[in-house]
Amino acid sequence: MPRGFIEKDVPEQTGKTAFVTGANTGIGFHTARVLAERGARVLMGCRSEEKAIAAMNKIKAETPYADVSFIRLDLADLDSVEAAVGMVADEPRLDLMINNAGMMFPPRELTKDGFESQFGVNHLGPFALTGLLIDKILETPNARIVSTSSIGHRPGDIYFDDIDAERSYNPQFRYFQSKLGNLLFAYELERRLRKLDTDVISVACHPGAADTELTRHLPFFARAFVPLVAALFNSAVMGAWPTLMAATADEVEGGGYYGPSGLGEFSGSAVKVASTSKSHDEELAQRLWDLSIDMTGGDPGL
Repeated sequence: MPRGFIEKDVPEQTGKTAFVTGANTGIGFHTARVLAERGARVLMGCRSEEKAIAAMNKIKAETPYADVSFIRLDLADLDSVEAAVGMVADEPRLDLMINNAGMMFPPRELTKDGFESQFGVNHLGPFALTGLLIDKILETPNARIVSTSSIGHRPGDIYFDDIDAERSYNPQFRYFQSKLGNLLFAYELERRLRKLDTDVISVACHPGAADTELTRHLPFFARAFVPLVAALFNSAVMGAWPTLMAATADEVEGGGYYGPSGLGEFSGSAVKVASTSKSHDEELAQRLWDLSIDMTGGDPGL
């Protein structure tokens, strides 16, 4: 296994501001914790204020000087996204936009705006959030936008003819679609940024097979096997390493994709990894970008 990036490799972040979605638990929590320990101001985007405060208190118990702040954010509600943007836009700078929050394998349900929930929360919400914050991000030198994908992007496809799963719903396939969407967005965003006079970059990451709360929607029989194969998983602490690498490592370049270094990219230290040819399909990315604008009503203007 190659020597990769781990928590201790995260450089000093004093003076930077990071917005981490889904920051109260799992990978998002450990991303927020480490960035705060390194001196960043961390905005913790969470649905529940109670859970966010508990997470903030946990961080402060370990790092009393931590500068952490709650941003109410529900990616299943575009009104909530817009309200969160209003709070973040008041910040003097935004160095790191880390789109971490997501959901996996729920029964079919719709977001407040009528989108199939996994596509809505995992792709459309981050698309709208990033687009509304792009001016703030572009004002900040050397800022980074980090999109969290998954090994699950590999079998993914975009179901343009049934995007809200009105005719057919398979939770696994819809999750794979959303994770392919994350990469198509990250790469298309990077292509558009390169046409501007900016040093802002868009990068992507995935945590491997991480033992987090995302497994709560697995069928009972599947969840029963999780403890048996846990040795193959990253812990939530380790699952945050690719995110932290994408967000902070000096060697990271725009359009890069970072994940675990172990067999099958399931676990291990973080390294640069490859994604499918479909994730680099520029026509597919353009079509998804246009659809995302139509569905959210928001155009990043890039």
